Amino acid sequence: MSSGRLSKDGIERVLVAVDEFNSIISDNDVRKLRAVATSAARDATNRDEFIRPVSASLNHQVELLSGEEEARYGFLGATTDLDHLQGPFLVVDIGGGSTEFSYGTRSADMYRSVDMGSVRFFEKFFVHDPPKPEELSGAIQVARAHLDDIDRELPVLGTARSLVGVAGTITTIAAVEIGLEPYDSKIIDGFRLSRQAAEDVFRTLATESLNDRKHNPGLEVERADVIVAGCCILVAIMRHWGVDECLVRERDLLDGLAAEMLELE
Repeated sequence: MSSGRLSKDGIERVLVAVDEFNSIISDNDVRKLRAVATSAARDATNRDEFIRPVSASLNHQVELLSGEEEARYGFLGATTDLDHLQGPFLVVDIGGGSTEFSYGTRSADMYRSVDMGSVRFFEKFFVHDPPKPEELSGAIQVARAHLDDIDRELPVLGTARSLVGVAGTITTIAAVEIGLEPYDSKIIDGFRLSRQAAEDVFRTLATESLNDRKHNPGLEVERADVIVAGCCILVAIMRHWGVDECLVRERDLLDGLAAEMLELE
């Protein structure tokens, strides 16, 4: 989305997926539905061209979440079943267009959405294949500048006892570290990714061409182009706050939304 607009092809792919969701909804007699859009739609100048047809297809209005709401639901999903004695937690969700940070023990007491994501950084910094060292260092430097801003505004975020990572970038890095083929969410959920392992995966993927990178076990071909940019963000976070380990979760924003819906019944 380097143009600031959602592409027609991208919108069509979502509508195809929504058709599949409609079949699941019908087959399971679903009576309570909630549909949300996040960072990519928030940033798009043509978001209505996406939200209108998706809402019509679902026969249900799609909600546009704020970055703060996205962080809050991600925290709820990621920490619901964790021992609160391991808190306070810092939950990090590295998305395509933004990264959400949320901090707390039983709920997200503080949260911040930052305009750095795997797709955004890939489009902004990476020109060569494989990326040149200055492209990698530039991405990391900008990520750390964002983290400096967080330190000034919400310094407590960097003092969390446990770092919890959710969403595709972090689960992919964990899968590559394990060499997981085929992908198994049960193995990923609860995996403890050390900083050294994250650095090793970063070095491996960053020095490979895209064609070579695609062959790493655990790496989905569709994510092979942007994963190095995502690695830059995770590595920057762990370096910046001196974090030795990240608890990887398969539970995230969707689980948080579902938990809230159940509570409201």
